[in-house]
Amino acid sequence: MLEFEKMSLEEIITLIKEEKTNKKEVFNYFLERIKKFDSKIKSFVFVNKNWLNQEADKDSILAWIPIWVKDIFCEKGIITSCSSKMLENFEPPYDSTIIEKLKKAGMSSIWKLNMDEFAMGSTGENSALFNTLNPWWKNRIPWGSSSGSAASVAAWLVPASLWTDTWGSIRQPASMCWIVGFKPSYGRNSRFWVMAMASSLDCPWTFTKTVKDSAILYNIMNWEDEKENTSIPGVDIIKDEIWETKDLSNFTLWVPKEYFEEWIDIWVKNAILESIEKLKKAWAKIKEISLPMTKYAIATYYIIMPAEVSTNLSRYDWIRYWHISEKPFSSTDEMYIQNRWEWFWEEAKSRIVLWSYVLSAWYYDAYFKKATKVRTLIIEDFKKAFEEVDAIIWPVSPSVAWKIWDKIDDPLKMYLSDAYTIPASLAGLPWISIPCDLAESEDDEKEMLPVWLQIITPQFEEERLFEIAWVAEKVFDFKGK
Repeated sequence: MLEFEKMSLEEIITLIKEEKTNKKEVFNYFLERIKKFDSKIKSFVFVNKNWLNQEADKDSILAWIPIWVKDIFCEKGIITSCSSKMLENFEPPYDSTIIEKLKKAGMSSIWKLNMDEFAMGSTGENSALFNTLNPWWKNRIPWGSSSGSAASVAAWLVPASLWTDTWGSIRQPASMCWIVGFKPSYGRNSRFWVMAMASSLDCPWTFTKTVKDSAILYNIMNWEDEKENTSIPGVDIIKDEIWETKDLSNFTLWVPKEYFEEWIDIWVKNAILESIEKLKKAWAKIKEISLPMTKYAIATYYIIMPAEVSTNLSRYDWIRYWHISEKPFSSTDEMYIQNRWEWFWEEAKSRIVLWSYVLSAWYYDAYFKKATKVRTLIIEDFKKAFEEVDAIIWPVSPSVAWKIWDKIDDPLKMYLSDAYTIPASLAGLPWISIPCDLAESEDDEKEMLPVWLQIITPQFEEERLFEIAWVAEKVFDFKGK
């Protein structure tokens, strides 16, 4: 019997098109794996056992491959809750643009995947429904907010999954769960009917097993959407010629010194430095340079993001969406307080309360306005750097996966873990994270856990990104567990 769980997206598509298997066999194979294994990791909030794309023709790009979806993408008639009690019975009357494109390309689906509520959280511990576990180390976090999306691919329950990234919700879960995470430039993918967290940062994309699988989905998903005002005009198709590249002799890679000076665990630092040496053996030219403004990225992000969150979540008030408290109320204010306090989970309430503050009339200029100016300086930092190099490389995270609940009572430590993913997100740059080595954990068990390297290129240079990542993936040849 064919072992589809061990195959890449590309390999399964080839088997279907060569009629060595069929869509029903593949669909049912993964459905059985979900039944058998998902109770152990809890990546799914809803399983659609009867849905199989009957509209796609035989020659469709995806050949009816099942792709799992984070519980934030709207699909007509399918419950989409953002893993929140606020929307636990919400069935959208429409498809998001991303889902429309994938359906037309021949995707089948067994929806939906758990996440931190409304994508708020760094660790996967903030779903209002239940916690998703890391499929390799069940006592450790899978990271977030796309915890279910990453865990389902890592556990071989699906060949690929969709997620959204605001600050690192793909890079970090990919690095903790041993898979490839990719995000294009901001605006390449439509956000239409993808529930918003922070609108100037949100970007939909994929978890896959290989770099090439990410490119296959990129060619389908990136497209101009007239319904969405941040959508980039045109379409970008990755050329097949890049998969023939053998080394990195045509590329100069930049290693920013700031990312090896603060916060980073010594074991992670050593693993990344060793990986850089391997890239040198593939003829990459390595250059050290500075990104001075990125030290302000965390402070900037944690003003801009929550301010946008507070605005986007203001619609969930029962009048527009969704639940109403059963308690009596005597005023409109009391109704708002009861509905929102009862149905939002802790992290969402924290961000609404604390960061409505920065949008207030008294503090808007002091905080939010200044943060937007610093964001511009960070973008300029990257532009200047890319005048000298083709790509930037640095760690995905300053540490390996820690144990569940270890840092839940210390929000500052959790927020600092985002230090290496936030700068590129603020600048709207494309990136990909790939496995490169193992490092020792800092806790008592001293386990060897995966370390991921992220590669970042200028805006709208996704083809260059895939070409570099394709070679690096082969240089590291890091197959994992």
